[in-house]
Formats: sequence, structure tokens, C-alpha cells
Amino acid sequence: MKTIKNRNTGGRPAKEPAEKKGYKITIKMAPNEYGSLKGKSHEAGINQSEYIRQCIQASIVKQRITPELMNHIRQLSGMANNINQIAHKANAAGYPAVHKHCLFLNGKLDDVISKIEDDC
Repeated sequence: MKTIKNRNTGGRPAKEPAEKKGYKITIKMAPNEYGSLKGKSHEAGINQSEYIRQCIQASIVKQRITPELMNHIRQLSGMANNINQIAHKANAAGYPAVHKHCLFLNGKLDDVISKIEDDC
């Protein structure tokens, strides 16, 4: 009997280790979320798993606001309130009376803005 060399064993070729997907994640979705996923993946012409993989690759995660940055934002808000009060005083008493106070607050505003820019 003859033996056949390089006999086709059938099936697909083995994947490279880098191509194998070895992790499985299970998530729970509301019916409207699942319907949205199903519709969008169907429109894209790919299965739901591939659609989710592409969404993960294309997404950009923004950093949460740090407590320090939130403190700077509160300071800016308070300073904006002070400037509004100065404007009322300037209209009532005249501009020269509040000029020095306005320059002082302007310097503090510049300091806070530069701290926010450094944090971002």
C-alpha cells in the first residue's frame, strides 16, 4: 500500500500565538443597549465581538478631574464672582476707586490659570 506524503488533514491552519484571542469578557446590557449594539454591528457588517473590539481600539478615555484641578476651578469661580462685585462697585463709586483691587485680582487670576494649565 502507498502512503501519501503531505496529506491534507483538513481544517483551518493553526493561528499564530499573537492572533489567538484568549480572554473572554461577559457583560450585562439593558435591552435597548443590546439592540443598539446589534443594529450598529449589523450596519457595519461585522459581528458584535469585532464591533466591540474596534470601539475599544478607537476610543479615547479622558482623565477624571483631579481634586487639585477641581480646587482651581472653584477658585476661578469665586474670583469671577469677585470681579462681578467689583464691576458693580465701579459703576456705583467710579472706576479709580476700585482700580487697585481690580489689578490685584487680575494677578491672582493669572496665577490660578497658569496652575490649571500646568495640571492639564
